[in-house]
Amino acid sequence: MAFAVARTRDEAHLYFDLHPCACGSVDTTWRSGLVNVEGTLANRYTGVCEVCGAAREYVFGLPEQPVVPSGYPTFGGPEPSELLDAGEWLWVADLTAGNVPVDDRDEALRSLRVAAAAVEEAVKFVPPGADAVPDDGFWSERGRLVRAAEPGRFALDRLLVVRDTYQELAGRYA
Repeated sequence: MAFAVARTRDEAHLYFDLHPCACGSVDTTWRSGLVNVEGTLANRYTGVCEVCGAAREYVFGLPEQPVVPSGYPTFGGPEPSELLDAGEWLWVADLTAGNVPVDDRDEALRSLRVAAAAVEEAVKFVPPGADAVPDDGFWSERGRLVRAAEPGRFALDRLLVVRDTYQELAGRYA
């Protein structure tokens, strides 16, 4: 049995934030552990929605090579995400960078690091030698809508400029 791979804890938790409970809440304390599902080792996350009390569960595949966190956030290794498409990653970057607080340096730094890392995740969908994210880099409704609104944003050179800008801004807060 194949499961979409959650490369890191940070990626799994971002996925949870983007996929709230049926009641609309993201307030869940998650527990995780390895499980054997029909002969396949997987990571199972369970929790109870703190608003409506619904049981929540996600089962993710494990990455071929474990990703060692190298700071915050660490969403994954060199391969593209299987959980979020390129459009969703850019949506996360836009949302996060658009809410950088002006009165909290630590939170501003955290937000800009998340935004830069999210753009870097979109970059991973550009195949070697290509100049943009291909059509198969968009599979979610949200991701396709972000792309349709401004397809040029997924050109490699534009993605790199945006990522570098967020990194530079984060450096001012570090």
